Amino acid sequence: MERVDTVVVGGGQAGLAVSRELTSAGVEHVVLERGRIGETWRGRWDTFCLVTPNWSVQLPGHPYDRSDPDGFMPRDEIVAYLERYAASAKAPVREGANVASLDLARGGGFDVRTDSDTLHAKNVVLATGAFQRAYRPDAAATLPGDLLQIDIGGFTNADTLPRGRILIVGSGQSGCQIAEELHEAGRDVVVACGKAPWAPRRVGEHDLVWWLVESGFLDAPVDSLPGPGARLAANILATGHGGGHDLHLRTLRDAGVTLTGRFLGASGRRARFAPDLAASVAWGDERYVQFTGLVKKVVEARGMTMPDLEDPPAFGASAPEEIDLAGFGAVIFAGGFRPDFRSWLPWPDAFDDLGFPVQREGTSTVVPGLHFVGTHFLRKRKSSLLFGVGEDAAIVAGTIAARR
Repeated sequence: MERVDTVVVGGGQAGLAVSRELTSAGVEHVVLERGRIGETWRGRWDTFCLVTPNWSVQLPGHPYDRSDPDGFMPRDEIVAYLERYAASAKAPVREGANVASLDLARGGGFDVRTDSDTLHAKNVVLATGAFQRAYRPDAAATLPGDLLQIDIGGFTNADTLPRGRILIVGSGQSGCQIAEELHEAGRDVVVACGKAPWAPRRVGEHDLVWWLVESGFLDAPVDSLPGPGARLAANILATGHGGGHDLHLRTLRDAGVTLTGRFLGASGRRARFAPDLAASVAWGDERYVQFTGLVKKVVEARGMTMPDLEDPPAFGASAPEEIDLAGFGAVIFAGGFRPDFRSWLPWPDAFDDLGFPVQREGTSTVVPGLHFVGTHFLRKRKSSLLFGVGEDAAIVAGTIAARR
């Protein structure tokens, strides 16, 4: 059996950041990636691009390295950046190494079994990404069986979908981006909406992410949230498509996309929706007001000129509560993602009721030697972002090095 100090599972930004920090600390390790470097990014739809500006790509020792810091890298450029990052760090990545199981070993440490061999490690870092298991509401089971139903990961482009109208269940970042893209491709789109915050793409001379960074919003620790469930809240609606622009429920409706309340289920070919669209929009407007408060905080602290921030325009509450699904070609579920550690790990007590790791500073408090990086809201709001994952990687690598 091959023996190594640390096994890192996952060859995306989190795993590569941990690898670089472990190398700097002199810790022997390998990175096991089930596919290729950046595999999760490779699986996004054809025109996917970052929602955060390129300058916010801040992996340890190798930040964004091209000439468009205020742009938004498309999918293939993100993958190319990660490949350059791995090469510059000489990361010991083994591609095509799918981890089939992970168990505690006799005498301590772990047995890490891949499809082809087994490794023994003193430490394991799970860097398997923030987007692990696509979420579908229970009501999805009521849809007609002959209607194509896919998650975000199954969407490639408009041309691959059957003819007909498209129902998107979920109005977070991905749901709104796909709705806009399909509408621009000439498809008739209906979006079943939930609660999501929104903000203008640019405020004054800066991108909205600059304000989130400078105000400390992205540094908010997990214990600042009102409750554990808040970790599942949607991110601020915006898009980097076409150089970046505003994208939220108002812009979609103005463009001609049909909006409804939450999807409740279907009876035969009649889809039913809650009468809560106005309430969801009002909730998003409240988050917008909170965002303007962050802007004011930065402006006052730095003696800047306050940029124009207009009040949200009125939003008509009219929305269909039933729609005939005849003529629909597909339903796309875009209701976000959930952790999926329990589906393949043998320690149910190591995860809370929502499936998030029970940990402190990225280190499990239940399973000795088990660590996490890249998990959503692991330590802070930025923990899973290209902007913030490096901070957690350094902490976990430091913990592992100190154990030696």
